[in-house]
Amino acid sequence: MVPMHGIGGRGDLPVPLWLAIYSAGAAVAVSFFALAAFWSRPRFETAGGTALAALTRLVDSRALRWLLKLVGLAALAMLIGSAWFGSDSPAENPAPTWLYVWIWVGIIPLSLLLGPIWRLANPLRTIASLVRRTSYRRLPEGVAYWPAVAGLAGFLWLELCYPEASEPIVVAAFVTVYAVVNVAAGIVYGPAWFATGDSFEVYAEVLARLSPLGRGADGRLVIRNPLAGLATLPQQPGIVALLCLLLGSTAFDGISRWSAWTSRTGELNHVVAYTAGLIVTVAIVTALFVVASRTTGTADVRPGAVGNAGLPGAFVHSLVPIAIGYAVAHYFSFAMFQGQEGVLLATDPFGLGWDLFGTSGTRIDYAFLGTGVIAGVQIGAIVLGHVLGVVSAHDRAAGLFRRRQLRAAQYPMLAAMVAFTAGGIALVTAS
Repeated sequence: MVPMHGIGGRGDLPVPLWLAIYSAGAAVAVSFFALAAFWSRPRFETAGGTALAALTRLVDSRALRWLLKLVGLAALAMLIGSAWFGSDSPAENPAPTWLYVWIWVGIIPLSLLLGPIWRLANPLRTIASLVRRTSYRRLPEGVAYWPAVAGLAGFLWLELCYPEASEPIVVAAFVTVYAVVNVAAGIVYGPAWFATGDSFEVYAEVLARLSPLGRGADGRLVIRNPLAGLATLPQQPGIVALLCLLLGSTAFDGISRWSAWTSRTGELNHVVAYTAGLIVTVAIVTALFVVASRTTGTADVRPGAVGNAGLPGAFVHSLVPIAIGYAVAHYFSFAMFQGQEGVLLATDPFGLGWDLFGTSGTRIDYAFLGTGVIAGVQIGAIVLGHVLGVVSAHDRAAGLFRRRQLRAAQYPMLAAMVAFTAGGIALVTAS
């Protein structure tokens, strides 16, 4: 069983590491100066797109809505059932792979391609809705995304720091507790809870902002510029922490696979060392982004242009494509290889000797992807993510600052983007 915390570092790039880092950093810098020269007005602040009337009717139909709900409920039942009652061995129980690969990693392509589909299929939202209430409590003022941040931090700690995270009993306990807490909160606070408190739904919704599928002002589905959808990310308390946590945790995932890290922490308590490493890495990423975004405040910001989360919140949407690029780079080969295990083990989900799909005895195919392809996807994902991040940040800056200040105001963010790019490539190539 592959350890459940990503693919770690790779040292088999077909080009020298220094050349990859310099080339990627240069691509980000060149993109910035090209934008500064030819892009002086915001283009993504107004939502729009081509309406898809037929698709809207299909997606909003009662039959499809209930089908998605039933699929979500069945998936949750299978996950919890196999985790509690299946084999005790991670190598024979599909639940760990279903949670850490199919759900956690699978949310990325699912949300990017289909938009906020997780909201429609979320089984916890469905279960909570079965308890009818005439009124719900209001969430306390200022809470916003902080419950989702707390839940996400717990999941990432389990995935990256707890050595027994892939044990089926651990997966069973986590999923059960997570489900009970969120369903209970959903019953008390209503549907509003899931939009800000359910970590997995919030994560999926953030990713879906970069989907070409979205909703127009009239509620109909539209094909849109993905960066225009990204610009609508709410600037509410906790959103900066959420994105920095995602980015920092993925960075730590790479660091924890370095031989330099494992050799120096081998004699230490695993949980303590990895918890400290995760906290420090997230803190560094957060500090770098917050300082860079606030330093842009040395220029005059147009009145009323900044939301409740301040300048960091104004620019935090630019971290979404970067976080996706990091995630793809770190988890691509892990998903392609370990994801197969979820299919193979599904033939006997409860460890009863079944062979439902006739795949018993089949092994993971490690030969269908070469190291060159994997390395190309890793570098491409990081560079593309950062270029899109630069474009998004520049477009927001064009709406915040006057034209004569536009270029100079963005230098701190450019420095942070180049640092993230170089660091991201180093993380996935070092060993």
